[in-house]
Amino acid sequence: MSEYQPAACYLPHAAPMVLVERVIMVSDEEAHCQVRISPDGVLAPFLTPEGALPAWFGIEIIAQTIGVWSGWHGRQQQQQAPRPGMLLGGRGYRCQQAQFPAGSVLDVRVSLLMRDEKMGSFDGVITIDGNTWASGRLNTYQPDEQELQQIMQQDIQE
Repeated sequence: MSEYQPAACYLPHAAPMVLVERVIMVSDEEAHCQVRISPDGVLAPFLTPEGALPAWFGIEIIAQTIGVWSGWHGRQQQQQAPRPGMLLGGRGYRCQQAQFPAGSVLDVRVSLLMRDEKMGSFDGVITIDGNTWASGRLNTYQPDEQELQQIMQQDIQE
């Protein structure tokens, strides 16, 4: 039995914006999640008519695996709810094909390269059956409560 809850428990998102399902492993410097591409799974709203997933979704899937990493660590520090994070940018995102094939299981792994209190840099890889399909480096930012409130107030005022 897994010691981890479903990925959605570690993310500040709600359906249909949760794009990873299963947490396989989280450590100090890595996370491993999975998601199945199927018409009855979490990715169903985003599939092509043929049941495939456009490759550009891989960036968000890697980002959400980073979110799982952060949310899991937050829980270890007794945070009540997952905190929002921001994707600052990506570097070198490459995908072997224009789509991830229908019925496949995406294995998503992220490795921490650098982190301070708010910023992080991660390498991410998506594999299918052990073969690399997509990879890239993502940079993230996690605002503190004061910054988050400022951002939310700006959204309300606009």
